[in-house]
Amino acid sequence: MEFLDANLELKEIQKLQGHTDRVWSIAWNPATAAANVPTVFASCSGDKTVRIWEQSPSTLSWDCKAVLEETHTRTVRSCAWSPSGKLLATASFDATTAIWENVGGDFECLSTLEGHENEVKCVSWNASGSLLATCGRDKTVWIWEVMPGNEFECIQVLQGHTQDVKMVRWHPTMDILFSCSYDNTVKVWWSEDDDGDWSCVQTLGESSYGHSSTVWSLDFNAKGDKLVTCSDDLTLKIWEADITMMQSGDGYAPWNHLCTLSGYHDRTIFSVHWSREGIIASGAADDAVRLFVQSKDGSMNEPSYQLLLKKEKAHEMDINSVQWCHGEEKRLLASASDDGTIKVWELATLS
Repeated sequence: MEFLDANLELKEIQKLQGHTDRVWSIAWNPATAAANVPTVFASCSGDKTVRIWEQSPSTLSWDCKAVLEETHTRTVRSCAWSPSGKLLATASFDATTAIWENVGGDFECLSTLEGHENEVKCVSWNASGSLLATCGRDKTVWIWEVMPGNEFECIQVLQGHTQDVKMVRWHPTMDILFSCSYDNTVKVWWSEDDDGDWSCVQTLGESSYGHSSTVWSLDFNAKGDKLVTCSDDLTLKIWEADITMMQSGDGYAPWNHLCTLSGYHDRTIFSVHWSREGIIASGAADDAVRLFVQSKDGSMNEPSYQLLLKKEKAHEMDINSVQWCHGEEKRLLASASDDGTIKVWELATLS
């Protein structure tokens, strides 16, 4: 679909209240949104809880189905579902990461991962669900292996960032790990063989057309050959790599800077997420949600991106997270904010 030719609007479907503090992160369950399965997502907050929201098949509205509490003792900063949708990992400022399982509608805490010195900022599963990564204020990234019986073993602690690590994210198809930090860089971690040690194979820093301030978030396009990063420097940056070379086992292929989207934001960009159809959403400290798409005038070798639409005052305060729902017929986007609310939006054609 040619999004730029369509007359689109970001329509608010529902505003969800329940958290009593800022909402930091949201995660759609990948196993839901399939045929006849209600859509589910999790949210986590400064109120130390995680909420599970489920869409009612009859009313199509989202209701809070569970509140996961009394496990974390401080802010829950990040939440992520395993690829199967059976397990939920939650990372907290209490220095732990909890693993939850949905047992007949009740969420049970199976395991608590300890090791970080202080706040855990983010958690991410790899594509197969066999590895988990966490990062924190202690400047480290931890890789955990999922063992039989829902045991989790730390197989390596990665050191290299010089400041607080804000986010970790696995590549969507390969076991390559990306981390972004208060030190203004994105680091790429890779292991040459299945049993080998992980090492930093590339640093996307200011000297390589990278960001000049804190990198808050990153995400990949559906194919996995492009990467988008966002920063306190008010820009989004697009990177690309020859992933076919890596997939065929010919070694590591570096990520190269494609273009920088500047002039669209005037406050920190906290979150970025790429839809499977190629729409990049950003959430920022100016309370707005923006959508970007590849523009038609860019060449194949030098694609450029442009603003598709901007939703002013999407929230009353900073937007901490924007997440597309994958697999829906409708184009649904959820946003979470310092104002304590979550909003579900639909990108719809103006009727």
